[in-house]
Amino acid sequence: MNPLNVLLVDDRVERRAAVLDQLESANCRVIAAVGPDDDLLRTVRQYKPDVVIIDIDSPSRDTLESLRCVQSSLPHPMVMFSQDDQGQTIRSAVEAGVCAYIVDGISAKRVRPILEAAMARFERYRDLESELQRARSQLADRKLIERAKGILMAQRGVDEEAAYKLMRKAAMDRNRKLADIADGIIATAEMFDGSL
Repeated sequence: MNPLNVLLVDDRVERRAAVLDQLESANCRVIAAVGPDDDLLRTVRQYKPDVVIIDIDSPSRDTLESLRCVQSSLPHPMVMFSQDDQGQTIRSAVEAGVCAYIVDGISAKRVRPILEAAMARFERYRDLESELQRARSQLADRKLIERAKGILMAQRGVDEEAAYKLMRKAAMDRNRKLADIADGIIATAEMFDGSL
């Protein structure tokens, strides 16, 4: 089992040594330890951890905003260990990008499975996000193609199949995507007829 490179965010310096010991016994290498007020985005960018662990009594709004900033710029799996078991705090942490929220502290015996599960959940979420983005892009392309076919059908007096063949031939001749050709047809039509 390879060691995990961990960035530790801890709000109490005095307990940090104990947390470091527990993480090391769980085959985690702490590559950096910072406080919740430090520049987390810069630290993540610098150290590129496998996972970010936040060990905090109760996350402040600033801490959650810092996590949200990291997730929007450099997404990473994040696990929060906290004493705060309030539902709203947990929801806010998850909305900020925390993959797992554990109440009642870090335990050397449980920490590695928790981190592995959080990392797997993070990867699964990223895969789903990519699939969704691809589907949205394909749908947008399809809409462009359908609209361009309609323009060609009206302008050239051809049927749908012939309009599609014209666009496909133009795409192949120019070595471009069909959606790019469709976009060009729509842009040209709009330039000459503002009603489209």
